[in-house]
Amino acid sequence: MTALDEARELLREFPVVDGHNDLPWALREQVRYDLDARDIAVPQGAHLHTDIPRLRAGGVGAQYWSVYVRSDLPDPVPATLEQIDCVRQLLARYPRDLAPALTAADMEAARAEGRIASLMGAEGGHSIANSLGVLRQLHALGVRYLTLTHNDNVAWADSATDKPGVGGLSAFGRAVVREMNREGMLVDLSHVAATTMRDALDASLAPVIFSHSSSRAVCDHPRNIPDDVLERLPGNGGMAMVTFVPKFVLQAAVDWTAAADDNMRAHGFHHLDTTAEAMKVHRAFEERHPRPVATVATVADHLDHMREVAGIDHLGIGGDYDGTAFTPDGLNDVSGYPNLIAELLDRGWSKSDLAKLTWQNAVRVLGAAEDVARELKARRSPSNATLEDLDG
Repeated sequence: MTALDEARELLREFPVVDGHNDLPWALREQVRYDLDARDIAVPQGAHLHTDIPRLRAGGVGAQYWSVYVRSDLPDPVPATLEQIDCVRQLLARYPRDLAPALTAADMEAARAEGRIASLMGAEGGHSIANSLGVLRQLHALGVRYLTLTHNDNVAWADSATDKPGVGGLSAFGRAVVREMNREGMLVDLSHVAATTMRDALDASLAPVIFSHSSSRAVCDHPRNIPDDVLERLPGNGGMAMVTFVPKFVLQAAVDWTAAADDNMRAHGFHHLDTTAEAMKVHRAFEERHPRPVATVATVADHLDHMREVAGIDHLGIGGDYDGTAFTPDGLNDVSGYPNLIAELLDRGWSKSDLAKLTWQNAVRVLGAAEDVARELKARRSPSNATLEDLDG
């Protein structure tokens, strides 16, 4: 039996929980949520990284669908609700394959049924519009993590890719973390500044996650996790879900990406735009300047280092499919996870370690957040604090 055969066999028992997939935003951008135009029951080829046949081929058993909206939208809350509605439309349309999931128990039930547990994560604190009431309502609608920032700061938390604002988390930012703990919503520290990571670890009573981040020691990009933060995950009980985005995992891709982003802006496109017109500009740039190519081994290098620093109980996978223009060779779309597991088997990872990476750690972390929430709700009322109250 080859390593790839072993990987597929393992994934049949312990499928992948992926921490971040931007399919809803891709559907918004490409077809304005017209699911007939992008019927993911059939292969979508070059249009998308994600469809049901490829999720099945990739051994995916649970997916956190990102309900991301851009941080420069003037009114992000309605757009976030539309993203949530998109996920609900997908669940209603494909009930034999996608199972709604709110809890760790729901994830296990979906696995037993052979369906893909579908959870939601909101990407960026701008989606709550500085309101703890909005935060609670997102949780009520099924959102199970909130990434504290996206690429830009919010009033109460600093982003990894913006200039320092409040120096990490403000007093209101800490209140957001506490309220997330009370609700059972995972605190997601992907995209945030290292100062914000450390402040959130100080403030959180529940395990935190990094839904799609890799190692800064292996690739020095601010979106990645410094070793001192990885070292704190065992004490917190949280997990870091390695991402596949080449510009975050391959050092040679960092400089290339900066130049490609400048080129996009020079042509009037947002640097994260993945529409057909924007991709033409990307491809023309790539023809003139060949892109450094990440591979399965590149991602495995991050996991090797992160396991050494944080331990196997604190690792997971968050590919960021349909949220990136480029992917590593061998991880071209959501069918590629067996290639990564095969690479790790070849590097000597045990099957018990791989079961933790793919399934068990993510289920444990969500269950632990639920336990903390039950305890906190028994002794604490919802907070109605405001940004003005706490930050002035």
